[in-house]
Amino acid sequence: MLKACLNGGRDRRAHPAVPLTAAELATDATRCAALGVAAVHVHPREAGAESLRPAVIADALTAIRAARPGLPVGVSTGAWISPDPAARVAAVRAWQVLPDFASVNAHEPGAEAVAAALHERGVLVEAGLWTLDAVAAYRRWRVPAGRLLVECMAEDVAVALADAARILAALPADAPSVLLHAEGPATWPVLAEAVRRGLATRIGLEDTVCLPDGSPAADNAALVTAAVAVGAS
Repeated sequence: MLKACLNGGRDRRAHPAVPLTAAELATDATRCAALGVAAVHVHPREAGAESLRPAVIADALTAIRAARPGLPVGVSTGAWISPDPAARVAAVRAWQVLPDFASVNAHEPGAEAVAAALHERGVLVEAGLWTLDAVAAYRRWRVPAGRLLVECMAEDVAVALADAARILAALPADAPSVLLHAEGPATWPVLAEAVRRGLATRIGLEDTVCLPDGSPAADNAALVTAAVAVGAS
């Protein structure tokens, strides 16, 4: 499974084609789905800033689903969006339009409570695992995750690949499906490793603004096209 991560925390200073508005997210989601992605992950914005506010989440999800019916759409619940865990839980419980899935970083304060709020509402929980400590924290959860995100944050490629191997080896035997990805310079080597291992992965302007050869990517569609080619090689 290839997922497109359309914007993340980037803005137009990072790349001129980063989609920010609900309409822009919908356009990019449609183009990427036509190229073969099975889902999209978005960070909805309000006045330029990432937001978990119900109306902001609803606008983005509604626009994407209208443009590409049936395409699974997920969002982030990262603590940088709303630092107070209780506020994140309250936001999830107030959502009027629900995403298909939402990521919860296991190392963040209040992660299990946020995951529980999502699970109670029928939203698939993606547990974000950045480190071995995060794996240990996830294993203490009493909330089921529908997917594990093994997220390699090191910029050094060798370190990122080693982190991937260590985290994957530490996962429980009964772990749900796994998506492996990286950010920055390690994005493409880790994506290739995910393909080699037969794991789901993702690509998009959230993770990198460059193609595998290091040249600038025009947009999310160009990144998805390159990722599909890696998967087919």
